[in-house]
Amino acid sequence: MTSDTTLDDLRAAIVNVFPEHETSRFSLLPPGWHSEAVDVDDRFVFKFPRHEEAERALEKEARVLSLVRPAVTMPVPDLTVIAGPPMFSRHEKLKGDHLVTTQYAVLPEAARQRLAADIALFYAELHALEAASMAAAGAEPIEPWLRPEDILRRVWPALPEELRSFADRTIAEWKDMPPDPHGTTYGFFDGHGWNMAFDHEAGRLNGIYDFADSGFGLLHQEFIYTNFIDRDLTARIIDEYERLTGRALDRRRVEVLSGVLRLSELAAYADDPEHAPGMIKFVEEWAAG
Repeated sequence: MTSDTTLDDLRAAIVNVFPEHETSRFSLLPPGWHSEAVDVDDRFVFKFPRHEEAERALEKEARVLSLVRPAVTMPVPDLTVIAGPPMFSRHEKLKGDHLVTTQYAVLPEAARQRLAADIALFYAELHALEAASMAAAGAEPIEPWLRPEDILRRVWPALPEELRSFADRTIAEWKDMPPDPHGTTYGFFDGHGWNMAFDHEAGRLNGIYDFADSGFGLLHQEFIYTNFIDRDLTARIIDEYERLTGRALDRRRVEVLSGVLRLSELAAYADDPEHAPGMIKFVEEWAAG
């Protein structure tokens, strides 16, 4: 793929392999970090990686999902990868939309609890997968955060003065943390609402997608991403996960790591005029409690 690839180009590549879509409706989905995605008839999603690294990630995602899919109750994509050129993948669309904070706020109690139970079961089933099998499929350690001192150095010029003490406290507490008592596990590590197919009419999660960032990480880190939706959801997930697995989780550790995530992402984009304001907003919202 090149930067000037059009929807017509992507349509031609799809129809060349799947001629049954000749008369289908094609539309571009919001772009991801690594791929362009095309919706076909509101039934299929085709992903086109932008570069070689994204191609390798797509192939790995398909291999990993072949082991995850039969092991979890939660619906996840069934990827078919077409070598091309151009390389792309096809999967049946998981019906639903993103789930963000304002939408979660209006969910009734029963829908909130069901959502938490579904995600907790998803995590418990993922964490029970055999590490050697997942590594053989291509799962790798998740991308590490920057070192504490590098995070502070990079975010300091970008942060408003009133957020700098929050950054100092968060990074200091992170540095002093003992090792994760539950060690490393294979997990999703991307469980925010932008990777969810949520049926807002039924109040039910229909599936989770985008396993490109899944891999091996510290178990407590798995639980920080739903804090982009709401602290209440994360607390409920932890309660359900503890009940399912018998593992006791450290809620303070999850809270601190959630702050570190936001600061680390700001550090990565502090000099990016397009993304830095949004990253600062995430820090500001989290610091406000």
